[in-house]
Amino acid sequence: MSILTITGKDLLLFVKDRGRLFMAFLLPLVFILAFGYAYGSLAAGEARVVELPVVNLDAGGALAQALLDGLIPERGVGVKPYEEAKAQDLLLKGDIQHVLTIPAGFTQAVQSGQQPVLKLVNHPEANEEDTAALVSVIDGVAKDLSLQTQLIAAFRQMGQMQSADSKGAQTFSSDIVIKQAQSQFERAKMAPLVSVEQQVPAAILLHRAEAPNAMEIAVPGFAVLFLFMSAGTAALSIYSEKKLSTFRRLLSAPLHKAELLPGKMLPNVIAVLLQIVVIFAVGAWVMPLLGMDRIALGNLPALVVVSIVVALCSASLGVLIAALARTEGQISGFGSAVLWVAGAVAGAFIPQFLLGNLLGTIGKVTPHYWAISAYNDVIVRGQDLAGISTQLGVLALFTVAFFAIGVWRFRFDA
Repeated sequence: MSILTITGKDLLLFVKDRGRLFMAFLLPLVFILAFGYAYGSLAAGEARVVELPVVNLDAGGALAQALLDGLIPERGVGVKPYEEAKAQDLLLKGDIQHVLTIPAGFTQAVQSGQQPVLKLVNHPEANEEDTAALVSVIDGVAKDLSLQTQLIAAFRQMGQMQSADSKGAQTFSSDIVIKQAQSQFERAKMAPLVSVEQQVPAAILLHRAEAPNAMEIAVPGFAVLFLFMSAGTAALSIYSEKKLSTFRRLLSAPLHKAELLPGKMLPNVIAVLLQIVVIFAVGAWVMPLLGMDRIALGNLPALVVVSIVVALCSASLGVLIAALARTEGQISGFGSAVLWVAGAVAGAFIPQFLLGNLLGTIGKVTPHYWAISAYNDVIVRGQDLAGISTQLGVLALFTVAFFAIGVWRFRFDA
């Protein structure tokens, strides 16, 4: 009953404090909304592949096929073959935005040194950026194909010239020269002198067919960030009790010291759980109404257990901060470090799969990292309790360590 009395008093103070309510519930949603839009725009820019309808009138032509083989999704182009009449009809209706036509006799024309024309027809309402991207890619692939053809023709001509020379021994044949040139082209494709490196979160794709959407990146990260921020609030509450000497009065009551700190922790645990309910409910059902992606809550028992363990860890961290800090300024300093520094290296602002080896390793010394990882596994990868046992175990160790050190260093009579 004593613990419940302390808890009820602190919860009443929490509800009456508009500033704490704003920090606990509204500010996280503002961050999630802002960064969710940013993540969504970035993902859309990185993952976009422009569909390119193609009419190939040089069916069976080797160079026409080579051209199509160069128009690949890795270059931002997705080729889709059409019959000529069907493509023209769809373009007029506006169902497709572009049509690339490879003319009949394309292969023969290129091999004979002529200049066939590739025709790209664009709908008037086609996206200008998409059109520019398509023109750039098609032009680049066509120039590469032209260069390859010209070089092979040059080598063949050299072989013919040498064959006509009856005076010297034939050190090499035209077939050898052509074969060597073709091998060089294949090597250039595999290991070009100038290359562009791109990173893909392959670790996530192994567990799920789709990458996480913007909300599935933003919600877990910022939820954990602000859940642990409440540790500073809990520490300030304990400090205020000591500053106003109400701690002394509590110690004079028939209340054991072992009941006092859990009584101060419980309101923080309840507040954090309420934060979790609000943040994830908004992410699942309110954000889609604003045009944002919807988060999948995944395995609910696992989600509940993670949330309870995170709430306990945050509350025990509050006890530790209150035990180590001697002034209100020190508590604010600890709180800022916990909020921003730990959150930054743990993946609250930048998705964990983009942190890199250094930050990823540093982040593992914070409970934030393991909390975000657990939420990601539940929400993105659909893991159950067994699948997040490692994260839960580490969070439990943090909780016990924070509370044990906090009780050991806590000065009840100060």
